[in-house]
Amino acid sequence: MSPKSWQISRRTMLRGMGAAMALPLLDAMAPRSAQAAAKAAKPSTRMACLYFPNGVSMKHWVPTTTGTDYTLPYSLEPLQAFKSSINVLSGLDKAASRRGDGHYAKTGNFLTGEPVVKTTGKDISAGGVSMDQLAASRIGHLTPLPSLELGIDPVISGIDSNVGFTRLYGSYISWRSARLPVAREINPRFVYDRLFGAKDKNGREMRKHQQEDYKSLLDMALEDAKRLRGKVGRDDQVKIDEYLESVRAVEKRIEFALKPDPRDWKPTVEPEIPGAPDLKIPADFREHIQLMMDLMVLAFQTDSTRVQTFMFANDVSGRNFSFLDGVSGGHHDMSHHENKESKINQYREITRWHTEQLAYLLGKLRAIPEGEGSLLDNSMIMFGSSISDGNRHSPNNLPLVLAGNAGGALKTGLHVARPKDTPLCNLYTTMLNAAGAPVESFGDSNGTLTEIESA
Repeated sequence: MSPKSWQISRRTMLRGMGAAMALPLLDAMAPRSAQAAAKAAKPSTRMACLYFPNGVSMKHWVPTTTGTDYTLPYSLEPLQAFKSSINVLSGLDKAASRRGDGHYAKTGNFLTGEPVVKTTGKDISAGGVSMDQLAASRIGHLTPLPSLELGIDPVISGIDSNVGFTRLYGSYISWRSARLPVAREINPRFVYDRLFGAKDKNGREMRKHQQEDYKSLLDMALEDAKRLRGKVGRDDQVKIDEYLESVRAVEKRIEFALKPDPRDWKPTVEPEIPGAPDLKIPADFREHIQLMMDLMVLAFQTDSTRVQTFMFANDVSGRNFSFLDGVSGGHHDMSHHENKESKINQYREITRWHTEQLAYLLGKLRAIPEGEGSLLDNSMIMFGSSISDGNRHSPNNLPLVLAGNAGGALKTGLHVARPKDTPLCNLYTTMLNAAGAPVESFGDSNGTLTEIESA
């Protein structure tokens, strides 16, 4: 049987002892008839929502002109290489957050658009289902994982006595229902095993997370990969090779982060070693974030899920960014800049760093060919915060970027400035429709963002 005539299912997995790995979209997955191919080989649309805390310096974020002929401000300059693939969205408001405290009442409903309940934690409510989980309930049955919720910080509970709100609201943006937040995974290794670790007949993970000397999951599936390579065309062989290399690279980075290679030099005085991070999470949060983003790309590339969320940090995060030039303090402190130029300059550098991480993710997505374009073309990645200027804690004119064409459903390359009081949920309604989970309305929406919808 020639490679050109051999076909495989879109759900084909590479399998080995204790491993099952989904494959990227291959030419061999397309049906033979041209009509069926046009219908079935079209890549799926993926959606991700990325949240960062503490707002932005708006004068360094909002472009001064609209349409296609605009200049990216300082905080968004890292996206210059992707300008034609993004939309900067201004003027979107979250009216349900105008009451309550400055943070928790804004973040808990970031993706629900409904008012949160002021509570000590026993009767939490984010007002309704979040838009990502609504999408997962509609299209999640099409993939091995209905959705994937990722983050960096562990959940924080207890009451913030300054405002009387439970801190739980600052740790979740995904809600399966008004009262049921969706747990985030913060350990890259556990995410990797969810994506690629096989289960036994009872649904239990066959591999133990506690194993220190594990054999690579990739090694377990190599024989199956070699068998498959011999049956597909040259283009598919290249795709399989590139995919396996990317999986190997991520796994090796996780391995190193959890168990670094021994050094050939040790200090003569035994240093005092602090306790290991909980759950063996990488100590360097910058490495942690990029590992998570690499895993997000793999999850989309293999169509393991089509819905993801990612939190760079919990709300009110005071993470120290002194590794950046000119920055000497924590994120939350700099967001309370009191209009002092020295603090504003540090605040904008922290925002710009977060934008650089988005650029990293978009670059990874754009580098993966898929269908007639790239994985980025078939995705929509929302990036934003639940407040605008952190000094004012305002839920109006939220800082938002939407990247990707959603498989042709969205236009890009625009700065869209909507009139005052345009609901943020108009964006969510637009995204749900583009994701294949159509709704007439969501939250307090009163329409869609027609400026970015393809005709």
